[in-house]
Amino acid sequence: MGKKDKFIIQKTDRLCGTVEVSGSKNAAIPILAATLLAEGKSTLNNVPGLTDITVMCEILNCLGARVSFDGANNVTVDAQNLDHTVAPYDLTSKMRGSFLVMGPLLARMKKVRLSLPGGCPIGSRPVDLHLKGFDALGAEITKGFGFVEVTCKKLVGNKIYLDFPSVGATENILMAAVAAEGVTTIENAAAEPEIADLACFLTSMGADISGAGTDSITVHGVKTFQPVEYSIMPDRIEAGSFMIASAITNGDITINGVIPEHIKPLTAKLCEIGAEIDVNGNSLRIRGNGHYTATDVKTLPFPGFPTDMQAQMMSLLSVSDGTGIVTETIFENRFMHAQELCRMGANIKVEGHCAVIEGTPELTGAKVVASDLRAGAALVLAGLNAKGTTEVLDIYHIDRGYENLDGKLRSLGADIQRVSY
Repeated sequence: MGKKDKFIIQKTDRLCGTVEVSGSKNAAIPILAATLLAEGKSTLNNVPGLTDITVMCEILNCLGARVSFDGANNVTVDAQNLDHTVAPYDLTSKMRGSFLVMGPLLARMKKVRLSLPGGCPIGSRPVDLHLKGFDALGAEITKGFGFVEVTCKKLVGNKIYLDFPSVGATENILMAAVAAEGVTTIENAAAEPEIADLACFLTSMGADISGAGTDSITVHGVKTFQPVEYSIMPDRIEAGSFMIASAITNGDITINGVIPEHIKPLTAKLCEIGAEIDVNGNSLRIRGNGHYTATDVKTLPFPGFPTDMQAQMMSLLSVSDGTGIVTETIFENRFMHAQELCRMGANIKVEGHCAVIEGTPELTGAKVVASDLRAGAALVLAGLNAKGTTEVLDIYHIDRGYENLDGKLRSLGADIQRVSY
């Protein structure tokens, strides 16, 4: 059995300093997929160094693209000679984002076959909405045991209404629709900033898109796409995680490279419970006061409170005064971190889609397991506050979405070490 890594964390009284936000994982993955539309070499800048990014690049390689890294968060994808329309199961099973190659492959190659994707075990995230969109554009869909095959003679624009504003479905349908004949409208589309970033990238390649970042997107199909150079937007979830790191340690952190509009829901909640936040352009300073008043949080599609910040917020509410209620409306199995926080002394009761958190003065270090990406971040944040030693196991989940998290925290004064076991 190979070695695995864990974090060993000691209580940190106060994180202070400045930290730079990496590029957005959730923007980079669909944009990497979208490079397949162009016959040529595209360069992406500000790509975070994450295991999910590595997997996506390996998938692109298996499809016939040539992907190279320059070691400084820049990735070049030469999609001149795509020669495969089937991605291997051992890669697609590792991450859900792999399904996003389906839209651009369908648009360019008229055929694609993928195994059903994997990723974090945070609930059922069916791909039915993706397939419904492809069907509306004129594709034929075949479902087998653990795989989906989609083919078309040509794609034709249509009106598509999503039953739920799914981010992945919006992105996948958008990447197919840009090459469809005529006009496509996507109603009840997801409005997350990452979709606007994808649309901006597609537009730079020659696509004709309006309304991205709202719930109604209109696409006029085009026939050709040019390879381009593009810089990925900053990661709003990483920024939010460092905001909570400052709050939970009564710290004083300046976070550079943020887009304040993207983190408004979290900023509002942190100010509501007692943190001090100053915004200056693309820089944000957050100071904790050590005494927070509990609040209620309900996750919603953007511009609501992000589900990807729910776990980290629960760590902070665990040491706030009073009772807070967290309602999860996006994923039905996203409270697995609650039982691990309870092992550290938190008082949390989960009832269906709600978690009731009674604040406690102090958490205590324990051995805990990261069940998924954001749960892992929540446990690291709790460990910074907890008396004694905290061990966080299965941190490969964290490496999927945070670039050098332990290094960045150490630069702010945290006592956190990565150890193989």
